[in-house]
Amino acid sequence: MNETIQYVTANGIRFAYLEEGSGPLVLLMHGFPDTAHTWDDIRPKIAAKGYRVVAPFLRGYAPSEIPEHDTDQETIARDVLELITALGEKQAILIGHDWGAVAAWWVATRYPEKLKKLAVLNCPHPKVWLEAQRSDPKQRRASWYVAAFQIPFLPEAMMRAGNFRALVTAIRQSTAPVSDEELTRYRACWSQPGELTATINWYRAAARHSFEPIAPASITPPIQIIWGQQDPYVLPSLAEASKALCRDARLTLLPEATHWVAHDAPDQVNAILHNFLT
Repeated sequence: MNETIQYVTANGIRFAYLEEGSGPLVLLMHGFPDTAHTWDDIRPKIAAKGYRVVAPFLRGYAPSEIPEHDTDQETIARDVLELITALGEKQAILIGHDWGAVAAWWVATRYPEKLKKLAVLNCPHPKVWLEAQRSDPKQRRASWYVAAFQIPFLPEAMMRAGNFRALVTAIRQSTAPVSDEELTRYRACWSQPGELTATINWYRAAARHSFEPIAPASITPPIQIIWGQQDPYVLPSLAEASKALCRDARLTLLPEATHWVAHDAPDQVNAILHNFLT
């Protein structure tokens, strides 16, 4: 597996990324508090099917550049669009988890001409999530940390405590063991100056966002939603509500997987993605 980190500048940010394979471009976009390495079990399998697979470390995640300002919906979507261009392509297939899927959803909503297909893992459409966060007490309890993240400075201090104990605990909710090597790599990224603030700022910007109405079946690219049903952070009903916004979408539920579905069930995820891409 090629683990050489490469760099490209897009939307004013120097992005680090992992790449392998050749063919149509597939962007694999990670979430919080993850890195591009979350796709290590997925990336080579897609590349072997005849795709150029690029897994960037997203804005604010080391070793990509760590900006100081907030990261709103349009900024993270523009990152994706300009990454596609900077990599020499006009379109891409997007596969995203968590916040990486939020960015992908927004590209599909606002810039569908840039997408061939989209797969999202355990992430509802941001409009669906924000409406549930504001109106559904069950969802507010599930994602209580979003409100806590709005407090300046304190969340960063709490996450840094105990050698990043809170973040390690979250990642270890995966049903698959997380190795000591993986945790060392995570901690090396989280300890970079400014990273925790830059990544939490994604949540701070999202909480202030407002959405215009999005009509049912109005999101046009073909979409595959993969959902681990043991996700403690997002209610399964939000997957169905997101599917309803799409013209051509399929939803596959994995009953035993958690929020970290690509880590929990890589063989199942690879099979679903293979069927979707072909």
